[in-house]
Amino acid sequence: MSTGFPPKVLEEADLLPSEIGPEESARRVDLRDEVIVTIDGEKARDFDDAVSVSELPEGGYRLKVSIADVSHYVKVGSHVDREAYRRGTSAYFPDRVLPMLPERLSNDLCSLVPHKDRPTFTAEMDFDHQGRRTASRFYKSVIRSAARLTYTLVRQILVDEGEEAERVREHHHKLVPALLRLKRLFEILRAARLQRGSLDFDLPEPEIQLDLEEGTIEKIIKAERNIAHRLIEEFMIAANEAVAEFVTERGLPMVYRVHDEPDPERVKDFSVLLHNMGYSFHLGKRPFPKAMAAIIEGVRGKVEERLINTILLRTMKRAIYDTKNLGHYGLASECYTHFTSPIRRYPDLMVHRILEQALERKSSSHHEGSKKKKGGHALELSHMTHTTQHCSDRERIAMKSEWASRDLAAALFLSKKVGGRFEGIISNVTKFGFFVELIPFFVEGLVPMRDLKDDHYIFVEKAHQLIGRRKKKKYQIGQSIQVRVRGVNLEKRWVDFEI
Repeated sequence: MSTGFPPKVLEEADLLPSEIGPEESARRVDLRDEVIVTIDGEKARDFDDAVSVSELPEGGYRLKVSIADVSHYVKVGSHVDREAYRRGTSAYFPDRVLPMLPERLSNDLCSLVPHKDRPTFTAEMDFDHQGRRTASRFYKSVIRSAARLTYTLVRQILVDEGEEAERVREHHHKLVPALLRLKRLFEILRAARLQRGSLDFDLPEPEIQLDLEEGTIEKIIKAERNIAHRLIEEFMIAANEAVAEFVTERGLPMVYRVHDEPDPERVKDFSVLLHNMGYSFHLGKRPFPKAMAAIIEGVRGKVEERLINTILLRTMKRAIYDTKNLGHYGLASECYTHFTSPIRRYPDLMVHRILEQALERKSSSHHEGSKKKKGGHALELSHMTHTTQHCSDRERIAMKSEWASRDLAAALFLSKKVGGRFEGIISNVTKFGFFVELIPFFVEGLVPMRDLKDDHYIFVEKAHQLIGRRKKKKYQIGQSIQVRVRGVNLEKRWVDFEI
């Protein structure tokens, strides 16, 4: 993926109007007087979602998820659209972002910055106190974000105690009631989703912090994932499901985010591991998500939690885009799409366009549409099938690039610590050695099999173990171990450890 954009793309983006005019605003539902906020990371600049929650007079809550209306600016077949399709997604690296859209759009016109009118697509959903969606509607809107909040700030307001948290709450006292409503609905929706069997992994991820003045890596720490992250994720899941169901019910071709059930052979291997560890979870060949979710909850807080969660995650298939509704196994969702990030994902932009078609079809007479549009659907579906495959491929390429960048950053960081001793956890076992994740830094390196000279070790694949033939010493995922940084290969992005 290239860093710069072709001149025609930049020229086209620069010609877009800076403000939405009164005529366009009049065509939209006006939400500018509502307390709508964005919640994102400290370094984020492309705010593509804003949320608000109100209490319903008859009980329950109304959630409004307003998403940047990228389709208002990016028209089908335009230079910007073709380039966005080519990229497929934004890619995020420690020192930069390679955006899907030019900065004029991603960080300016489409970004839901506070106190500025922005065109949005709103998913409005009503929920009862059990988390059941009782109604939904979708419409083009115009919002004016009341505040740009960060995950840290929201955590301080909703969870933290002490003087600093009290000062933050006092400073943002006008927003506290709105945030408390968000929290109450989040807890209801999350409980309902987990009840149906949605998988709730919580494996640590590294956050690479740079010293921009020195051009070096300052530190690598565990990325925080607090209530604010989970709150936004929950509301995005709710909006994605509502949009997917709405379009599906109207029979239009659709871009789904699908996650197929795990391969039976992998499930069998996982069952053997659980049995060997003394667990009696019954999975069968094709376990329901609820059975997998029960395992995650059953090992929470246990010494082997990390081991089992890691292997369970590897048992899963990869989520992709498809025109067939195969459901989303990990979320235990029968109908799911991606609607909430059109600034950084091309499938979301496609879904916005499809949703607009669905709304137009709903508002036009039912009799008029059927025969006219049937012929166009087959061609459109064929094109969409190719597009979903392309977007899935681009997503995989971006992820691999991000992982490679992260590995390089880790190698650079540890190149200054050769000879240092650290506590770690075995994160993977292979026939050529085992990987260790350093607890202080959340980065991995390899202890090669050839360096285990105290015995001849056998790789037991299904048990995820190396076992010494004579002394029966074992190395397995989740095991604590102390290692020394032996060497770093920057070209290959490898870090070698020794016991």
